Amino acid sequence: MTTKVYPADATGILFIDPYNDFLSEGGKLWPRLKETIEANNVLEHLRQIVAAARSAGIRMFVVPHHKAEPTDFATWKHPTPYQLASAKLQVFQKGSWGGEWHPDFAPKEGDVVIKEHWAQNGFANTDLDQQLKQHGVSRVILIGMVANTCVEATARFAMELGYHVTLVTDATGAFGPEMMHAAHVLNAPTFAHAIVTTSELLASL
Repeated sequence: MTTKVYPADATGILFIDPYNDFLSEGGKLWPRLKETIEANNVLEHLRQIVAAARSAGIRMFVVPHHKAEPTDFATWKHPTPYQLASAKLQVFQKGSWGGEWHPDFAPKEGDVVIKEHWAQNGFANTDLDQQLKQHGVSRVILIGMVANTCVEATARFAMELGYHVTLVTDATGAFGPEMMHAAHVLNAPTFAHAIVTTSELLASL
């Protein structure tokens, strides 16, 4: 007998930031992501992975960024340039269309929506680690936005916490191909146990 690579009861999909502002035309950051998303057919790959995971009984964990409000970071001592720029643009603004889920990726019954993260690491100051452990997950598959920031930061910490990490290279995007290259070719081997394409993942599922 062979051991299944992704047993349903021990595997979780970490879908990071499936917001309209990232993934929908008209979103605030869509113009900067469009090139890599379209070049890698990311939206269709995300649909395929979500459908295959649900069919296989693999639980979805939605890992969302903080929804922006006008007063964000006004009294912080050490906000980063990225946080200040995001606040100025009001990316994922609370109550706005951009801060809603992309309609193809809205959570369904049985999915787990993690508490919002403020920067890049989906584990930092959230319940992600606790939720994964309580659901018996030891293997995580990362998809979503953005390759060299939230996806990478979350994947790195998952490895540090002892999870088996799979990165799906054509189910994420970035603000340019050089950032995708850095995230997947230069950095990913330092934290990911498996670096795969959507077609390779689907064959394993």
